[in-house]
Amino acid sequence: MPLVYFCRHGQTDWNAEARLQGQADTDLNATGRAQARRNGERLKGLIADPSSFDFVASPLKRTRQTMEIIRAAMGLEPAAYRAEPKLMELHFGDWQGFTFAELEAASPGSTSGRDRDKWNFLPPGKGAESYAALARRISPWLEQIDRPTVCVTHGGIVRSLFQMVGGLSETQAAAMSVPQDLVLKMEDGRLLWL
Repeated sequence: MPLVYFCRHGQTDWNAEARLQGQADTDLNATGRAQARRNGERLKGLIADPSSFDFVASPLKRTRQTMEIIRAAMGLEPAAYRAEPKLMELHFGDWQGFTFAELEAASPGSTSGRDRDKWNFLPPGKGAESYAALARRISPWLEQIDRPTVCVTHGGIVRSLFQMVGGLSETQAAAMSVPQDLVLKMEDGRLLWL
């Protein structure tokens, strides 16, 4: 598989509030824009020939904003990338927009199933996904990568990568923290934070 650099989108106000975003379309905040700039500067130092790379992002606003800031920091045309729907975040169904504390206050015990098996848990509501379903969604995209790539995506996608490629158990992958201010390098079946 070709070299791929992954970046999680920069911080949003919902991230800062520990609010479940899923596929809700939120904007970066000032911290998130600064994180994206730093990741763009890091990538500029790592990639000698950006013209040999594919640039792809989830179509959600926060990932597109992150990609455009990254590309600008690399000295590239901000909008010259493509969007891939398979890279969208896990859908949290009816839980999108809420914190876990709010969900528990409204319906005590409603999140306990997720605590027991975060990887396979399916939130209530139309369109909701488990991490297992998310991994199945992105697997065909991973298999078709045919050139070096810069990808801006979401925490759920990165967790899926660590389970599918990095060898973490489902429990470990679902529980891991995914930084917004680092670049993840995937090369020769190995994952490394930079």
